[in-house]
Amino acid sequence: MIAVVGCGNLNRHDDGAGPEVIRVLRAAGLEGPDVKLLDAGTDGMAVMFAARGCRSLILVDAACSGVEAGAIYEVPGRELAQPYSPGLNLHDFRWDAALHAGRQIFGSAFPVDVTVFLIEAGQLDLGLGLSVPVAKAALVVAQRIGEIVANRLAAGQQ
Repeated sequence: MIAVVGCGNLNRHDDGAGPEVIRVLRAAGLEGPDVKLLDAGTDGMAVMFAARGCRSLILVDAACSGVEAGAIYEVPGRELAQPYSPGLNLHDFRWDAALHAGRQIFGSAFPVDVTVFLIEAGQLDLGLGLSVPVAKAALVVAQRIGEIVANRLAAGQQ
C-alpha cells in the first residue's frame, strides 16, 4: 500500500496546498486498492495512522521559508522527522513529529520509504483559495506524485 497524505488548512489560502494536491489526485483517479489518499488537514495523528502498515508514504504540505511562492521541495522524510515538542494547542503534533513517533510506536509496520513535498506559500492569512503560483505548483506536485506512484506500483513496491 502507498499512502499519499496532504496536510494543511484550507481556510488559510496557500496553507491548503496539501489538500489541493489530494483533490487533484482523486480527480485523476489515482486512489485504488494499492493507493490511499488522505486530506489530513492539520492532524499529525492522522498522518501517523494513515502510514501504519504502508510500504511507502508521500506527504504534501505548504512551507514558509521566505523564498518565492510556488517553489517546490522534494525531501526524504528521514531528513524532516523530529521528536514531538509539546505546545499549548491542538495543532502542535504535526506530520514531522508523526514521522518520528510512528517509527518509534509502530516499528517495522511504519514505512521507511517516505517522501515529503513542500510547496512554498505566498499567502497564509485567513481566506479561501490558493495563490496562482501555489495552484500551479500543486498541479506539478500532483503530476510528480502520479509518476512516483506508477513507478512504485510497476516495481511491486506497494
